[in-house]
Amino acid sequence: MDWIVWVKALHVLAVIAWMAALLYLPRLFVYHADAAAGSDKSETFKIMERRLLRGIANPSMIVVWATGIAMYVEHEYWTEGWMHAKWLCVIALTLLHHAYARWRKDFEQDRNVRSATFYRIWNEAPVLFLIPLVVMVIVKPF
Repeated sequence: MDWIVWVKALHVLAVIAWMAALLYLPRLFVYHADAAAGSDKSETFKIMERRLLRGIANPSMIVVWATGIAMYVEHEYWTEGWMHAKWLCVIALTLLHHAYARWRKDFEQDRNVRSATFYRIWNEAPVLFLIPLVVMVIVKPF
């Protein structure tokens, strides 16, 4: 059996997990922003955010990158325009991931200065990159 199909399956599973985390984490921030610093509610959100980031988001992002690079090398997509656009979306999602991690640290240290509305807006950002990413992979428009 061709090993790359297993890599592709793992890649899709990791993308699903990563996207779920990127969509849920800022939603937690929305509720956390309204909780009083030091309250039981705030401390619960800190635990949830840390576990989501370290237990799901970080590992799945690493698997997405590792399997994505393996497929890229195996299929030699070096000159495909759609693949370059896909990589730009993945890089943007990775930068967003790191921004969320930084914001989580602000909450962890009770230094959040952003509003719930700010996080509501950023909750939608992953979708802005997911849509063109999926179109590139499925449609391959260029």
